[in-house]
Amino acid sequence: MGIKIIGSGSCIPEAVQENSKFINNSFYNPDGSEIDTPNTEIIEKFEKITGIKERRYADNDLNTSDLGYIAAKKAIEDACIDPETIDYIIVAHNFGNVKYNTDEIDVFPGLAVRIKNLLKIQNPQCVAYDILFGCPGWLEAVIQAKSFIKSGMAKRCLAIGADTLSRVIDKYDRDSMIFADGAGATIIEDSDEEGGILSHKTESYTEDQLYYLFYGKSNKEISNNTRYIKMNGRKVYEFALTNVPKAIKMCIDEAGVNIADVKKILLHQANAKMDTAMGKRLYKLYDLEFDEDIMPLTVKYFGNSSVATIPTMFDLIRRKKLDNHIFNSGDIIIFASVGAGMHINAMVYQY
Repeated sequence: MGIKIIGSGSCIPEAVQENSKFINNSFYNPDGSEIDTPNTEIIEKFEKITGIKERRYADNDLNTSDLGYIAAKKAIEDACIDPETIDYIIVAHNFGNVKYNTDEIDVFPGLAVRIKNLLKIQNPQCVAYDILFGCPGWLEAVIQAKSFIKSGMAKRCLAIGADTLSRVIDKYDRDSMIFADGAGATIIEDSDEEGGILSHKTESYTEDQLYYLFYGKSNKEISNNTRYIKMNGRKVYEFALTNVPKAIKMCIDEAGVNIADVKKILLHQANAKMDTAMGKRLYKLYDLEFDEDIMPLTVKYFGNSSVATIPTMFDLIRRKKLDNHIFNSGDIIIFASVGAGMHINAMVYQY
């Protein structure tokens, strides 16, 4: 018996925003001073540090809830289930619906109930709610779903991660090049098969770490009070390298699996350099060498779509659409994420 993911889906927007699209931007420092470094040099350095070559932006007429619905519909079809049998719909996001070319965040009513409506689910016993948990939101939704199922409160859950970060970026901030749009969804249920979720770990650091990621004013002095997604990149990097590998190790040890048996590590796709460094530090905790082939990277072409990065990557691998990466029955997979809060979570899963 195990609590398993029986279906997955993703929504990867078609609009590609290459790094070259930022060549005419004017970038400013947080203190309001203009950066006089040529944009060609800024973009080259950015790509070297993050690994990001391009990212995806949602079509102008689509909102976050629309992306979530598209991913959810695919997951339901993949699982071959009746959507009326879903007990919980848990939607992770960070900024709700932000209509194109506006600065208004719309979270009332929540995105989960909007997605339930779009799915045409009529069953009132299907409970739909949102969670705000930074980039680790989708994984936390899966962990909550597992808890509902284990407690007997649910038999089947839909966990969704969706965001349109392109609509909350400050175009005068170099960090704006990191963020992207997307959605991923998974169906989780109690299964007669062995495996599934073997262990999980969640941590919240809310002291000095609280505002490593935050909502703040534009780097360029402007007359309105609009706020944008902001980040202290160096602090986030140091925090992640210090804490994420330790959390993953605790999760692995709790599951009672040997790290040598791990076949895939799916990390939140924020920064290729950071993810690789976390992988190396994790294996160093076991006095082992890190094989980069074990850790897929989608950030190069999709950017950082926050809560959508891991479920999108998982879905692509399940469908054999991500390079040569595949899942085989019995494979041990590590999921882990870090983000605003600062939150960390990790999960050991047997496919």
